[in-house]
Amino acid sequence: MARLPRPLPHARLLPTAVAALLGLALVSAALIAPPPMPGSGASAVAAESGRATSAVAPAGSPVAENGQLAVCGTRLCGEDGRPVQLQGMSSHGLQWYGHCLTDGSLDALAGDWNADVLRISMYIQEDGYETDPEGFTQRVHELIGEATERGLYAIVDWHMLTPGDPNHNLDAARTFFTEIAREHAGNPNVLYEIANEPNGVGWSSIKGYAEQVIPVIRAEDPDSVVLVGTRGWSSLGVSDGSDEGEIIADPVDAGNLMYTFHFYAASHGQNYLDTLDRASDELPIFVTEFGTESATGDGAHDFAMAQRYIDLMAEKQIGWVNWNFSDDFRSGAVFNEGVCDAGGPWTGEEPLKESGQWIRDRIREAA
Repeated sequence: MARLPRPLPHARLLPTAVAALLGLALVSAALIAPPPMPGSGASAVAAESGRATSAVAPAGSPVAENGQLAVCGTRLCGEDGRPVQLQGMSSHGLQWYGHCLTDGSLDALAGDWNADVLRISMYIQEDGYETDPEGFTQRVHELIGEATERGLYAIVDWHMLTPGDPNHNLDAARTFFTEIAREHAGNPNVLYEIANEPNGVGWSSIKGYAEQVIPVIRAEDPDSVVLVGTRGWSSLGVSDGSDEGEIIADPVDAGNLMYTFHFYAASHGQNYLDTLDRASDELPIFVTEFGTESATGDGAHDFAMAQRYIDLMAEKQIGWVNWNFSDDFRSGAVFNEGVCDAGGPWTGEEPLKESGQWIRDRIREAA
C-alpha cells in the first residue's frame, strides 16, 4: 500500500474504487515527470564491475553483528543461529524521491536513527522500472552499495502495485533479479522482496509467480533470504476476506523464505493484528511495510494501535520496515516538506514530521 506522490499538472490518476472496497490500496495519483535520480559518487557500482565482492561491514553495525541471515523455523536468524529482529525504513518510489537518499540522509539512518535495514522501493509501473530498466537497475546497485558501506541490510523491493497480478511483470522480474543477485551474491546483507503487494489475484497465482522467480535468484545467490508478497496487498489475505490458512495449506515450494505482511494502524485494527499474531506462530513473517496513519499513507495517526503492533512484533521477533523515508506531503513521510530539496538537515528531530519523530524513537529504543 505504498503511496503515490502528490498529483501535479499532467498527472495520471489511478483508480480508487478498489481501495474503498478493500481498505488497503492506492488512492492517489502518479507523477509523470520524475525528479533526477542522482548517483552516489564513490559508492556507485560500476556497470562493468562484474560480481560484487563481499564488503567488510563497519564494526558494530547490524551486518557485522549478525552476518548472513537465514530463516530458522518461523524466525529470521543471524549466522549464529539466534533470532534477529530487523527494524528500519523504506524509501519512497525511486522515480519520485530518489533525491531523499543521499550520503547525509543514509548516514543519519544508520548513525542517528540506529536502523538495521533500508528497503529500496523500486516501482515497476507508475513511471518506474519499465520506463528505464537499465537506469533503475543501476540505481538499485548504487543503493545496495550505500547500505553495504554502512553495514545496513538492504531489501530489494520489486514494487509491483498496478496491475496487481505479479505475473504481469514475470519476464522483467526474472531479468532484474538475475542482474541484482549476480552482482551482489558475495554480500551477506541483501534480501529480495519479489512482489510488493499482489492484489486482485488469488494465492495460487502469487505462489506460481514466486516459484518461477525464486530459482532465478537462487541460481546466483543460493544463500539469500527471499520475501514473498501475500494476497490482498500483502495482508495475508485479510483484505480479500481470507487469512493465512491458504498459505499454510499450500506454501511456496522453496526454503529460506518469509511471507510479507503490511498494515496501516489507523485503518487496520484488531482483525489484522490478530492475523499477524496467529500467522507468525505458523509462518515466517516479515512486515516489509507499515504506517501509523491510514491506508492512504495520509491522515491522522493512530499511535496507540501502532504501538500495539510494535509490541507484538517485538514479542514475536518479527522484522519491520516503516513507510517512508521521504519528504512527501502526506503524513506518513518522515521528513518535513522541502527537506530533501534543501539537502537536509537530516539528524535529530528538527527535520521530522510527527510520524518521523515517533518512528525514529521506536527504532532508537530497539537498538
